[in-house]
Amino acid sequence: MAVSAPGPGKPPDADTPLPELLKQLSEETQTLVKLEIALAKAELTEKGKKAGKGAGFLGAAALLGLGAFGAFTALLIALIATVVDHVWLAALIVTLIYAIIAAVLAKRGQKELKQAGGPAPEQTIETLKEDAQWAKTLK
Repeated sequence: MAVSAPGPGKPPDADTPLPELLKQLSEETQTLVKLEIALAKAELTEKGKKAGKGAGFLGAAALLGLGAFGAFTALLIALIATVVDHVWLAALIVTLIYAIIAAVLAKRGQKELKQAGGPAPEQTIETLKEDAQWAKTLK
């Protein structure tokens, strides 16, 4: 009576020869690696789509905001020029206000970027760690 090799997910028979077991291990390892790569691709694709959509909205907002900012700057200079005697002094005051705001925003942006972390595929890394732990238990 010939012993048939078990399929995926089935435990091997005690009589299964070692070469057959090694072949099975190799096949299942290849399948696992392929699945991990597919998971990484899917995760990165999803992140890329979200980032692309967000970047499009930010680009449109920046373009419209730039026009509004220019008009607002002209308004501020005109308002301050009614109080001080020189337009150049009004422009300097507005420039200093913007410089202070820019410095505060830059510090805040740096802090947020540090907290965000990298774009690594976190789920894939976690499952690879779990697979490595599982493989260690087989030895």
